[in-house]
Amino acid sequence: MASMVLRRGTVSALALLAAAGIAARSPARAETVLNVGIGTQDTTTNTATVGVVIRQLKLIEKHLPKTGKYADMKINLDWQNFTSGPPVTNGMMAGKLQFGAMGDYPLVVNGYTFKNNPESQSELIAVAAYNLHGSGNGIVVNKESDAFSFEDLKGKVISVPFGSAAHGMVLKALQDKGYPQSFFRLVNQSPEVGSTNLQEKKIDGHADFVPFAELLPFRGFARKVFDGVETSLPTWHGVVVRTDFAKTYPEIVDAYLQAILDAQAWVKADPKRAAERIAAWTGTDKEVVYIFLGPGGIMTIDPTLKPQLIDAAKEDVKVLQKLDRVKEFDVAAWVDDAPVRKAFAARGLDYDAQRASTANYEISGQDSFCKKPIGDPRKAGEIWVKDGDILPFSSTACTLGAVNDLKARGKEINVSYVFDTSRGIKLFAKEAFYVVGGGEIAPYLLKRDAEAAAAKAGVQVLPYDEAVKAAVTGG
Repeated sequence: MASMVLRRGTVSALALLAAAGIAARSPARAETVLNVGIGTQDTTTNTATVGVVIRQLKLIEKHLPKTGKYADMKINLDWQNFTSGPPVTNGMMAGKLQFGAMGDYPLVVNGYTFKNNPESQSELIAVAAYNLHGSGNGIVVNKESDAFSFEDLKGKVISVPFGSAAHGMVLKALQDKGYPQSFFRLVNQSPEVGSTNLQEKKIDGHADFVPFAELLPFRGFARKVFDGVETSLPTWHGVVVRTDFAKTYPEIVDAYLQAILDAQAWVKADPKRAAERIAAWTGTDKEVVYIFLGPGGIMTIDPTLKPQLIDAAKEDVKVLQKLDRVKEFDVAAWVDDAPVRKAFAARGLDYDAQRASTANYEISGQDSFCKKPIGDPRKAGEIWVKDGDILPFSSTACTLGAVNDLKARGKEINVSYVFDTSRGIKLFAKEAFYVVGGGEIAPYLLKRDAEAAAAKAGVQVLPYDEAVKAAVTGG
């Protein structure tokens, strides 16, 4: 059969062939080809369930329409991978991409950029993953640096992918603190370039989005000095679509949303397997993937368009307006939850109930060291045994006690996880600050939080190695 690519989906292949004076061969109806461009960010762990998982497992293909106007249409999924959001918007504006996955600030800029486009608008149709506290974005320095706080970066050279969620975090932090944009020198570098330059000490610090603020410390050459939680604004990634495409091909939009639901269920069904597979596909260490997408992870994977996230987008607009990056932009009008509501309804799922919930899936099971079940999952911990399982523990003390026990038995550990005492955010145990005293071991993400808690209790703050020694008995 003759084949022709349809860019706008409005002209049949037969009509094009006839206009060119070319006779179509039997059968009488020719196959048309529809290219669907999907812009993703493979190395951005937040977008895994709207990008790389769907692509690798071919999940959209399972839901693509095959009847009606699609009966003689071949749908070609053109996946395009980027390292940050702004190039995705460029591709969508050029008509090369119909869908785009990106972070909060780039999403807002995407909607604003399309605002006056005569051919199409964009609309937000789903969330990929979020953290209500803002954790995920962060600023890191080389571990040999003498900087330990945001203020220590004054006058330094800090790189960040311009236009990214991390860039937005930095701009908001400066505004919150009342510092001028000249507080430090910001330079535009991709995650890969910034990471290399930080390791080689060519820059003083690097600000980045998921997973780099955790990935670089995990790889041993960086230390986090600022976390997005300090902006007190949720961070999230989501999916936008060109409205001209969505109106013409709503069935394909639905296929993508159904694939997102499949991908999220696949991750939750076996998070260890998911972390290992995503690591193989993206090059991000499996232990880092797991801290974001595993049970109780830093990110909650949930496609619903929650009011807290829409409100956060409105705050993003204010940040960008202060910098004269955007003018007026109606966030509420840009959001369209009708397609995802339809996807939920097709599965018999309650969209409104999930939209109202901010619950993540959590750690559960039996603590094999302290010999008791997991009670409060946000006071629990986990240990990933090398070449073995991920073991749950009922408390930080039991987790660190189990670290001692496993090592005494000659077992190697890939990584251990605990939860921040004040916010319930999952942490690498080695990166936490510990308040130890009175028979309790309480981990904290931020050193200042740990110091405040220790001062109030009249106890001390210990680094990981010292906290492990204090937990010999498991508490």
